[in-house]
Amino acid sequence: MRYTRENGWKSATKEARKEIFDFSEGYKHFLNIGKTEREFVRESIKLAEQNGFSNIEEFETLKAGDKVYYINREKNIVLVIIGKKDILEGINFVVSHIDCPRIDLKQNPLYEDSEYAMMKTHYYGGIKKYQWVSTPLALHGSVILSNGDKVDIIIGEDENDPVFTIPDILPHLDSKVQRERKSSEVFKGEELNIIVGSIPSEIKDEDVKERVKYTVLEKLNETYGMEEEDFMSAELQLVPAHKAKDVGFDRGIVGSYGHDDRICGYTSLKAILDLEEVPEKTAVCFLADKEETGSAGSTGLQSFYIEYFVSDIMYKMMGDKYNDYLMRKCLWNSRALSSDVSAGINPIFKSVHDEQNASKLGYGIVVTKYTGVRGKGGTSDADAEYVGEIRRLFNENDIKWQMAMLGKVDEGGGGTVAMYLAHHGIRTIDAGPAVVSMHSPFELASKYDIYETYRAYKVFFEK
Repeated sequence: MRYTRENGWKSATKEARKEIFDFSEGYKHFLNIGKTEREFVRESIKLAEQNGFSNIEEFETLKAGDKVYYINREKNIVLVIIGKKDILEGINFVVSHIDCPRIDLKQNPLYEDSEYAMMKTHYYGGIKKYQWVSTPLALHGSVILSNGDKVDIIIGEDENDPVFTIPDILPHLDSKVQRERKSSEVFKGEELNIIVGSIPSEIKDEDVKERVKYTVLEKLNETYGMEEEDFMSAELQLVPAHKAKDVGFDRGIVGSYGHDDRICGYTSLKAILDLEEVPEKTAVCFLADKEETGSAGSTGLQSFYIEYFVSDIMYKMMGDKYNDYLMRKCLWNSRALSSDVSAGINPIFKSVHDEQNASKLGYGIVVTKYTGVRGKGGTSDADAEYVGEIRRLFNENDIKWQMAMLGKVDEGGGGTVAMYLAHHGIRTIDAGPAVVSMHSPFELASKYDIYETYRAYKVFFEK
């Protein structure tokens, strides 16, 4: 039978629609409380422990049915259910990233200019810089104080909190300084500075020249015990201050910051938590960091962390029989879904897509054989046999899916963690929902696709 795509809402019963909408409420709540990778990991630990998972540090041995989690520097969490089959037959991985495009503070950020207290920033990941100006921003992150204590900061999420903003120039005066700039330079990186204060300190010390800046330091010291040097050992991020919201009269779309890729992080987390029986093969939900900047660093997929935790699992199952050859054999026999989002057709800019090979909102999870940039650069390109396996798995379990690529061949492109999984010999393909306005402060995703992605990941773990 010829493969055709169909909008999933058309066949969704009243009962199914209620399940879809209910699931999305949980997802929206998680987005609102997990706006950084550290926060997402903390909330994931809570859910994991509520569902019978325990920290791996409590285990000297592992056996079928054990549920454990690993934490890597508060920015990765790996949830594991030991399966019935010999682990040398491989592991079923679903791997998502939980970092998102954002704006970070520089390590020496605070200064005073024109009687404003300002902070300098450095954007993280691929953003359209102009989308982040003249909008309320919240400050999230962690600071290591001079005495070694760690302080977590969230300012701007409570309705009574102040927010921060990058001031744009009014259209009446922009003709010479901004209007003729191309879109990538409407705001330049060094211009993305935020207003953090405007009232001068009442201090009488004549040596204090920058009194508005001093007010900010007084507030930070009073509330968090911070001194200016503590910014050097801080990770502070600016994210949109708004909450996840339903979009449209029919409420069929969730609009939010962070769909890419927390939509896959949440659905894969829920999928492994909701497994009712011990899976045949060991199941691993891996929530990683640093994808938006190339997956480098000790918490990115280019690190050897995957080998670390897989070898630890195997050693705790095999004891002295374990060796590195067996770990590599396990990885070579493993399968993975690189769970990342696809670019859904934007109704205003359809020309960048080959519509016959593009994803649409409401049509189910998107399977992407290859990503990359022009000529398939920077992709693993799943083999046809593995595509066939995933196709059969989804068809046999009534999963609504579509096949797509990122955009037209010469329009641009992008990558995922797939090639770093494939580097270990793991058979890998990208699979996640379509998103419109990707990398913006307010991305769009269909509630139908969110739920269908959860169902797809759960089937992958089970089957």
